[in-house]
Amino acid sequence: MADTSDKKIFAGTRIKRLRRDLGLTQAQMADDLGISTSYLNLLERNQRPLSAQLLLRLADSFEVDLKDFSGDDEARAAASLKEVFADPLFEGLSVANAELADMVGASPAAAQAVVTLYRAYRNSVTNSAALAERMESGTGARQPDALRQPLEEVRDFFTEAGNHFPALEAATELLWADAEFSQSDLYWQLRDYLKRSHDISVRTVPADVLADSRWRLDRHSKRLFVSQALDLSTRTFVLAHQIGLLGHRDLLNQVINDAGLSKEATPLARLGLANYFAAAVMMPYENFLTTAEKWRYDADAIAARFGASYEQVCHRFTALQRPGARGVPFFFLRIDHAGNISKQLSAGGFHFARFGGACPRWNIYESFQSPGRILPQLLEMEDGTTYFTFSRALVSLGDGYNKPASLHAIGMGCRIDYVRKLVYADGIDLKNKAAITPAGTNCRLCERPDCTMRAFPPLNRRVSVPEFQRGASPFAFESW
Repeated sequence: MADTSDKKIFAGTRIKRLRRDLGLTQAQMADDLGISTSYLNLLERNQRPLSAQLLLRLADSFEVDLKDFSGDDEARAAASLKEVFADPLFEGLSVANAELADMVGASPAAAQAVVTLYRAYRNSVTNSAALAERMESGTGARQPDALRQPLEEVRDFFTEAGNHFPALEAATELLWADAEFSQSDLYWQLRDYLKRSHDISVRTVPADVLADSRWRLDRHSKRLFVSQALDLSTRTFVLAHQIGLLGHRDLLNQVINDAGLSKEATPLARLGLANYFAAAVMMPYENFLTTAEKWRYDADAIAARFGASYEQVCHRFTALQRPGARGVPFFFLRIDHAGNISKQLSAGGFHFARFGGACPRWNIYESFQSPGRILPQLLEMEDGTTYFTFSRALVSLGDGYNKPASLHAIGMGCRIDYVRKLVYADGIDLKNKAAITPAGTNCRLCERPDCTMRAFPPLNRRVSVPEFQRGASPFAFESW
């Protein structure tokens, strides 16, 4: 758990909601917690912060997860609502950030309903525009399934689960125990396991044999072809991925069914869960968490220890959310040099915009200038929350001169509370306010008036263009 000794937690709405869900009066809950009714009343009205001692009493008396009172989920929900009300649809409707926070605190389900309705509206607008375009071009009126945005549904699924799936962790731990795997020879042991348990033979072949594929499973001949262009960590991941799909498909489907995902989102979700399974096989939870804490989340050193890649290790960091054995709650972003986000996982209250890219002040973009180098940074968001981030651009080897390498960057971050657990923060003066970069979610949502990197004004502000002066930004806009 993070050091929260200097961090005040105001959780009045959450305490009140818990009390009402349990059917308790203020007097009854106060008695269970060993405090006065008047003090509980002050807590529920956010007139007093929730102390660490009282937080532990809540967990013991009512069997609640301490994470539920961190405020991360509420912060993320409030950020989503802010994006909703930034839409031009609500032009002229001024909803302050405090009001959004109050709405989430009073009724998280209602807040989520507003976000869900907005997404349905956006999808409807997108679908209608695409349909009109198709009819105008004479290509037909059939609505393509892709417009239903299953990728967003799957991203929300992993975010809401905290990218932690206990059933899959348990399955991989049982697999390790039954197969008696060892870390040093895992690739070869996975090859043997595929043959022994599924009658699948693994063949490593030249890249040109597979054309544009990196691997291919031939069910007829029961052979898994893996390209020589892949490094050992990726080959190991492919084998573990196949074991997840072949041997634990029912479990993957059960997790998906329990989440109630749509038919369109199911294949993507199954692929993501099989990838999660593969990472858990390569980096078993307890051993990986112990090593990460001991080596202070040094991704390169940990990658060498587990025979994994830097990206695989960073992604696995985000899954360390087991109750009673949590790691640092990281958020994760993978982006290309054009600003396209191909993967994102949010934790610690950090919010990624659903539409548009990331803040241009984040040095993840600078990392493309020096691939392989890790760039640390302190970011302060508009709500005053400070995050420590580290970014690194990675070059994936190509298959030849005519198939060049790909380039993308990995951005990792967590709240500043956890910064001393990270080797990348060594030497950074956390008290130096000048070293903290003011940032936002992205330009369309950020309301900072003095940003020199602003690409366009916030959507929920009326724009004015002064003719006789120029500020930090070419856009001037009204404040609340």
